[in-house]
Amino acid sequence: MNATPRPGSPAVVLLSGGLDSTTCLAIAIDAGFVPTAISFDYGQRHEHELEAARRVAATYAVARHEVCRIDLRTFGGSALTTDAEVPKGRSVDESSGEIPITYVPARNTIFLSFALAMAEVIGASDVFIGVNALDYSGYPDCRPEYIEAYQAMARLATRAGVEGRPLTIHTPLIELTKAQIIRRGLELGVDYGLTTSCYDPAEAGASCGECDACQLRLKGFREAGLADPAEYRRQL
Repeated sequence: MNATPRPGSPAVVLLSGGLDSTTCLAIAIDAGFVPTAISFDYGQRHEHELEAARRVAATYAVARHEVCRIDLRTFGGSALTTDAEVPKGRSVDESSGEIPITYVPARNTIFLSFALAMAEVIGASDVFIGVNALDYSGYPDCRPEYIEAYQAMARLATRAGVEGRPLTIHTPLIELTKAQIIRRGLELGVDYGLTTSCYDPAEAGASCGECDACQLRLKGFREAGLADPAEYRRQL
């Protein structure tokens, strides 16, 4: 779903600090929305993405940026919330045919629930999330049918929906390739050097260059004919 310009209207933007969510924030601002950003400290294996989210929010002068703390390590089931090894060295084609171990069970459902609550509190009818159904890692909660189902549920489950102010979940990246996302972001002046996408960065923050997320990101920059400004330990 594409953003409809509503100048000055509040919106909630899910901001991970990665390439996609940062582009999504830029799109929301360009459309005239006034964003409240939400990031999550959910027990992930590193803090670098939260540091990136804070950098991005500060760069865009987001008036309210909440970091919500929940512990998805309670459930485990993912290499991002356990000590399981992050897959590395796979080609993009090799990583696209299955749901990988980096999938965090129900993560987007949980994150969107927080966004929904925030939207009700601040009087927003719009939520932005940077999910993508083309160049992605096979996660089931990034598909259009999932977003449509969640939006239908949200319109039934909220006071705003019952009172005739239904929520719209905007997914402006969902049908774009990673290269198209990068080009769109650059048109809007996004500094991708602020962002990080790596599942398993070095202690100082350099991306590994080998995990699925790094491979997708690097593929996008190559296809866009551009160099990725992120720091990498190595690039396959």
